[in-house]
Amino acid sequence: MNTDHPSAASPTPDRAVEILRPDERLSPLVFASPHSGSRYPDRFLKSAALSKSVLRRSEDAHVDALFEAVPALGAPLVRALFPRSYVDPNRAEYELDPLLFGARVHSICGQLSQRASAGLGVIPRLAGEGCSIYPGTLPLEEAFERLSSCYRPYHKALAGELTGAREAFGFSVLIDCHSMPAASARGADIVLGDRFGSSCEPGLTERAEHIFRMLGFKVVRNRPYAGGFVTEHYGKPAENRHALQIEISRALYMDEHTLVPHGGFAGVKERLERFVCALRDSYGAQSLAAE
Repeated sequence: MNTDHPSAASPTPDRAVEILRPDERLSPLVFASPHSGSRYPDRFLKSAALSKSVLRRSEDAHVDALFEAVPALGAPLVRALFPRSYVDPNRAEYELDPLLFGARVHSICGQLSQRASAGLGVIPRLAGEGCSIYPGTLPLEEAFERLSSCYRPYHKALAGELTGAREAFGFSVLIDCHSMPAASARGADIVLGDRFGSSCEPGLTERAEHIFRMLGFKVVRNRPYAGGFVTEHYGKPAENRHALQIEISRALYMDEHTLVPHGGFAGVKERLERFVCALRDSYGAQSLAAE
């Protein structure tokens, strides 16, 4: 079994996504950071009604940096480079908002999703504390361009790494990494989302919770975050595809107003590295289905 991969970064030509691969893949784990991108297109900033500082409040800022040791620990890390307020890869491809793109959306997308109707579709209408990103509507062709240049390259990269894990180990384990405002964390440091048990085998959630608790984190499951489109789409336990979402309280590692990492950053990063090592050692080449 050949589990060797090219080392270091493997960006797509359009620089929408970056894959940081290990020299040797040691487990079926694949880590992803879909919301930590901070490369704002100039055209987007010029068209937006909000300042960049307000737009950045939608980011899971620094989550990719918290997990940057993942490749050295034997697993790939897939990270979006574009910002969540520009394109949200944790949505279905055609969760488009008719208030932003017009009535043509209905003929393309079918039934309107709750997330899109709330202004939080694949091309968000709202950011920050519910503020409108744009002064008016956008042409539907703009949505198509963003899906082509950002959304699809991200999911192609992620799907490719998960396929590689299944080819090497017989199953894949996606760890989808996010951060959450401390106010919505309800006293938790970590929220694990497994779609209420439907996106992965119970043993994965149980092991992750146990490891985090051993590392001193306060952990809850599925409330208020059970996992979004990515967890639901890639988590198919019956097909040996498992997905678990991790939400980390932002107050643990940064100033939530300025988004600047504070003195707790290094300690959280070190504990997350220990989490990755423990989870990797738990799974190795064994099959979840065999447990």
